[in-house]
Amino acid sequence: MDPSSSEIKNNNFYVPKKKILTKQDLEGFQVSDAYKEFVNFIVELNHSVIGKTTTEKVHESEAILGLIKINQSLKDLVEEIKPEEAGISRFGNVAFKTWYSRANQIIPELLCSLQIPKESIPEVSKYICESFGNSTRLDYGTGHEANYLCFLLCLKKLSLFTPDDLPAIVLRVFFDYIDLMRKIQSAYWLEPAGSHGVWGLDDYHFLPFLFGSAQLKGHEHFSPKCIHDSEVVDEFSKDYMYLACIKFVNTVKPSASLRWHSPMLDDISSVKTWDKVNEGMIKMYKAEVLGKLPIMQHFFLGSIISFDTGHSVPEDNCCGESDSDKPNEHAHVYAFGQEAPTCCGMRIPSAIGAAAFDKANTKKPDLPRPTRIPFD
Repeated sequence: MDPSSSEIKNNNFYVPKKKILTKQDLEGFQVSDAYKEFVNFIVELNHSVIGKTTTEKVHESEAILGLIKINQSLKDLVEEIKPEEAGISRFGNVAFKTWYSRANQIIPELLCSLQIPKESIPEVSKYICESFGNSTRLDYGTGHEANYLCFLLCLKKLSLFTPDDLPAIVLRVFFDYIDLMRKIQSAYWLEPAGSHGVWGLDDYHFLPFLFGSAQLKGHEHFSPKCIHDSEVVDEFSKDYMYLACIKFVNTVKPSASLRWHSPMLDDISSVKTWDKVNEGMIKMYKAEVLGKLPIMQHFFLGSIISFDTGHSVPEDNCCGESDSDKPNEHAHVYAFGQEAPTCCGMRIPSAIGAAAFDKANTKKPDLPRPTRIPFD
């Protein structure tokens, strides 16, 4: 249950920090109230959009409209800050550093338009700023996406939303955030964080597929295999975010079928019903995102989403050295006795950048398919 407004207002707000630094910390987090709050929030949002199209009319409060306005300001900033000449590089564009710095400067002011305590703004700002990607590594993945959900959860716990807002949080605010990230990814060619975004189903994202499968639950005409029908995808991508995500994948990876470049999505399409897909997505998110230390070591915790392990690391000094000291390396927890995660040292070029340079004449090697995760 959310704390009351008085409890929140009496909190000692502070900028969230990384506190999940070891396997033991992660195990403790998975049985904590913070974990339950986060998962329950996702499940609640998921349930609110079952059977609803992206374009249908839903309740839009002043809070929802305010968040959409914030997203628009950030989109305008993308238009203002143009990418630098990339040469032949397919990796992240350094202009993102400028965009990220400017976004961090204006976010606190933008949040002042929302009806939340001013004292909470530094704490809430951290989550939204972390949701845009990493300005040092020029990458983005499911951990950054999770920070946007933390941002929304903070606003919920600060009593900004009512139960009537839940569908619009997904269909208007969150999906608008996805649109913002598509603009950022397209402009600055952000690299997938870790290995293909660490379970980002389109190299970057997971949650629009989860919420999108909820929209399609019980659909009379579209089964999961409809993602292979280009006419269906093109015509109905405006109504269902799952199909919008498939359309995006097909746009940036047009030279081969889903089976070749997105085998996980191809596997999921063989599931018989959207109900099963949606159930499997929730299980997969818990296991492959919230259950993986390489992702959760970058999860931020403060006073609103609270979990105390006894460990705390300054945001720019996770392993005793700042990101600026080693700009191509992650700040990772193996300094605390853990094995180096598989994403360390892996720079994955942007598929958007690769598409821009059209590598059609390059013969693609046969790559091994990843281990299939059963949806049952």
